[in-house]
Amino acid sequence: MIILGLTGSIGMGKTSAARALRRLGLPVHDADATVHRLLGPGGKAVPAIQELFPQAVEQGAVNRRTLGGIVFADPAALRRLEALLHPMVRDEERTFLKRMRRRRQRIAVLDIPLLYETGGAARVDAVIVVSAPAALQARRVLARPGMTAQKFTQILRQQTPDAEKRRRADFVVSTGLGHDRSLRQLKRIVRLVRENPDHYRRRRRNHA
Repeated sequence: MIILGLTGSIGMGKTSAARALRRLGLPVHDADATVHRLLGPGGKAVPAIQELFPQAVEQGAVNRRTLGGIVFADPAALRRLEALLHPMVRDEERTFLKRMRRRRQRIAVLDIPLLYETGGAARVDAVIVVSAPAALQARRVLARPGMTAQKFTQILRQQTPDAEKRRRADFVVSTGLGHDRSLRQLKRIVRLVRENPDHYRRRRRNHA
């Protein structure tokens, strides 16, 4: 099974790309959605978050906005949070990949926002990076509820620069030229990987 990593900086169109890949028949594991479940009511991470950041837990769930306000202002707190969440997300990822292998899927996708930042590139066979012009990225992000220019800047500082992601990627999908153009690029990538699996398969690592 070929494992594709999907990533891109905030506001670059990764969510739309993941949706398109699902429509093209590829199973996608969404790391962000996993985090939402871990932090939601009854989530496995809630008790540990309660101990680390009690002010962020309300009625048995984590208030993500409160938690974000804490960790974005405190790098040490962010590292503690990541040390807690990343292993849990990896466990969910491994379970997903095992399930896809049992189903004999030819290709599976790991949608990981911080793929390069967390070493996730070592767990995939090829990486798709979504990218758009900086002005469009800023316009998309600043239109989100609760987003500010300061918060946007803080997020960008924690992410690998877009130019570096594009340099390291196996495939780059431009999302600034319309949905149809992005979809054509994704279709081409899926076709290439399906037709040439040995070309994109890297040496198997102990990630499953």
